[in-house]
This record gives sequence, C-alpha cells and structure tokens, in this order.
Amino acid sequence: MTTNSPRPSALHVSRRRALVLAGSALCLPSIVTTRAHASAWRPTKNVRLVVPFAAGGANDIIARVLGERLSAMWGHQVVVENRSGAGANIGAAEIARSEPDGHHLLITSSAIAVNKFLFEKLPFDPVADFAPVSLVAIIPNAMVVPKTSPAHNVAEFIAMAKAKPGSLNFGSAGIGSSLHLIGELFKRLAGVDMKHVPYRGAAAAMSDLIGGRIDLMFDTVTVSLNHVREGTIRAIGVSTRERVPTLPDIQPIGDTVAGFDVGSWFALFLPSKTPRNVVEAVSEDVRTALTTTAVAEKLAGLGARIIASTPDQLGSHVSSEMDRWGVIIREAGIKAQDG
Repeated sequence: MTTNSPRPSALHVSRRRALVLAGSALCLPSIVTTRAHASAWRPTKNVRLVVPFAAGGANDIIARVLGERLSAMWGHQVVVENRSGAGANIGAAEIARSEPDGHHLLITSSAIAVNKFLFEKLPFDPVADFAPVSLVAIIPNAMVVPKTSPAHNVAEFIAMAKAKPGSLNFGSAGIGSSLHLIGELFKRLAGVDMKHVPYRGAAAAMSDLIGGRIDLMFDTVTVSLNHVREGTIRAIGVSTRERVPTLPDIQPIGDTVAGFDVGSWFALFLPSKTPRNVVEAVSEDVRTALTTTAVAEKLAGLGARIIASTPDQLGSHVSSEMDRWGVIIREAGIKAQDG
C-alpha cells in the first residue's frame, strides 16, 4: 500500500507509446540513464524471482509478466518461484539470505514496509537486508459494497456508518493484510467506527460480500472488476486520487475523504550486499522492460499503473511507508499471527 501515491518515474516514452501507456504509467524522464552510463553487467545464468505469495494473485501475475520480458532481454530465463507463508516473510527471508550476485530477486508488496509493525519478530531486517531496485506498479483498490446496499457513493456510506456507530463491518484477507490496513485508514480519515472481519484470503471475504453478509471491502481493482461488471457487487469509490481507467465512472474516495490516497504497490529488491553497479544495472533493465508495449498492456489489463523508480527512490518510498503505516498499526493495536 501507499498513501499519497509515490511519484518515482517511469521512463520517458515516445508519443505513440505514451498513448498506449496513458492512464497506467507515470512518465518522468529525469531518471533515465543510458546503458553507456551504467554497468555492462548482465546475468550469466538463470535468475530466481521469488514471489512471497501464492500463485495466481496480483504479485504473482506481475512477476510473470515482467519476468517474461526480462528473460528476453537478458538471454537467461527468469524463473518465478512462489514461497508463500507468514505474511510474505518466508519468501523475503529466502532472498535476504541468498547470494548477492544479481541472480536472486524478490518482488513483493507493501508487506516489506509494514510487517515490522505487525510481527513480534522478523527473520530479516526489512531495511538492512535488502537493496531496493525499482518500484514496478500500483494497483488501486475499489471500495465495494453488496448490490443490495443502500449506499451508492462514499458520502452515503459514511452517513450510514455515522448513523449507527459500530453496526457496519468490513472484510479483509486477514489481520494485517493490505485490505485490512486500507480499511483502518478509511475509518481514521472518515471518522467512522466499523468492525473488522478477517478472512483466510480475499476470495472468502468477497464471497460473503456478494452474499450480503458483510457491508464493505477494499479489494483490488484486479479482483473486484469482474464482480462489478457482472452486477454482483457495487463499486462506490476507488482508493487512488486518480480515476481508474477500468472503472471510469467511479469517483476517488479522496474526493469525499480528504487525504485518502492509497493503493497496493509492488517492487523489486536484491540482497543487501549486492554490488551497487549490479543493482543499478538491474534497475535500469527493469525500467526499460516496463516501457514495452506488451508489458504495459498486460499490466493495464490488471488495472495496474506502472511506476518505475531508481533504487534510491524506492528506498525513500519504503521509509515513508513505514512512517505512515506504523502509526496506524500501533494506534489500532493490530498484530498479525506468526506462521
């Protein structure tokens, strides 16, 4: 997740390609470097790309889209490995302990920034044990309600919640999940009291939302879109300040709730002792891969907005996320279960 969506840049693109990327990429050319100014490092063998979540989710899909393009660029296969468990800590720990030679990458979510506040102990240091490479994309979340809900927009939902404090609830993929934390942020900024209902995964929560057994979810646009189109649920807001091209008629929650700007973000990391020239080379290649039409179109189809960055920009972003979410997690008394 990120509040105040980060502004690290994607690469400058041609006018024709910019049309392809419109609505899905940020184009700030200031970070562009050429291969002549970067290390000539390239992989000499297959590259592991560890996803610390189960196959089929947004993190996994993004990894496979990006990995396919990097494989073509590098001439060596990027092998996606799913190492799920413990709120993304198992996969992250594996990369933290890997050889720092550029052949072991982690693609993860905001978990790397928030888990230090959710878990009593981590098997790694989220700052000291990783070298930031690049942000990849942000996927907005949709504020969705059952089709039978009286609320047709954010203001109406807030009015319902304030009329009967504590009577409404919101579902999530589990304690400490991004869907949970976004709900807590909404409660804080909108000044409403709602009960959190954690599930074992977003699919179970969505099933109960469709059935009207819970009142609200902040699910990713990737998952919510088909249900909205089928009419089984209703979208009443999107979490980012920008409208979402796949839900063009749905207003940003921030239009009603001042300061609300959040999405599920994904980024790449290497082990911390990876040489700086290798980190820079991988970062540059990732930014180049993200400008290709094939990658942009596939990620846009997921509702993702491409946001590439330099390593330093990603490092600053993670630090900022820790500052923001740490306060919310502490004040709400949220603790994840280990394992």
